[in-house]
Amino acid sequence: MPTETAYAKINLALHVRRRRDDGYHELETLFAFVDAGDRLTARPAAQDSLQLTGEFADQLTDPFGNIVAKALSALPRSDGMAITLEKNLPVAAGLGGGSADAGAVFRLVRDAHGLPEDWPQRAARLGADVPACVESRACIGRGTGTQLEPIDNDMAGRAVLLVNPRVPLATGPVFGAWDGIDRGAMPQGGAEQIATHGRNDLQSPAISLCPVIADVLAALRAGPADLVRMSGSGATCFALYPDHETMQAAASALAEEQPGWWQLQGRLR
Repeated sequence: MPTETAYAKINLALHVRRRRDDGYHELETLFAFVDAGDRLTARPAAQDSLQLTGEFADQLTDPFGNIVAKALSALPRSDGMAITLEKNLPVAAGLGGGSADAGAVFRLVRDAHGLPEDWPQRAARLGADVPACVESRACIGRGTGTQLEPIDNDMAGRAVLLVNPRVPLATGPVFGAWDGIDRGAMPQGGAEQIATHGRNDLQSPAISLCPVIADVLAALRAGPADLVRMSGSGATCFALYPDHETMQAAASALAEEQPGWWQLQGRLR
């Protein structure tokens, strides 16, 4: 049966420039993707269906309102698809988990039936992160995050550790807590240049709502990481390391210190 990984999305940089009249925010972000995440399995069926498994399946309380079901409904096909979603990523975690799941559905449908020409617009209607998650390759996002540009991805293969304190954090309140100050444009250059000299403007408002994020950041910065930052609207934080062995050692030490925190080890795609 066809399977797809819904690759965890992280924002290596996230600059919030202004509040828009339509209630959204003007963003500049560097999307990157980890080579692990949720898993989706598909099989042909008379009608669409969705089955949930995995550690965080019980956090998806409305399977019919799930973005996977919405993604299936958004794409024309000659027959149905029965999807099993193994939910390995925490929900409301700043990892684009639902968007990554939707992106994986688009790839499953693309491989089986092809996608309509207007698939980017269909993806954007599901969520601002979904178009980037369809390809799940490092790229720049502007506007609400749906205007995508290619990037020189000189960070592919970099060891990365994701850590979440198992506290869900909704996106809306974090944006609402942003102070409205434009701190400047995202840097120019390749992925590493932008990540090194960029920032996440939602980090401070997220910490104001969920103080344990500061503890996660401090714990990661106490180790041998090259770069530590919160992803998206939180509460997941990431740390980049010079090699996989250093990352694994740091992850083991952190797991002993904070056994209740969720972790995901991987590499940037």
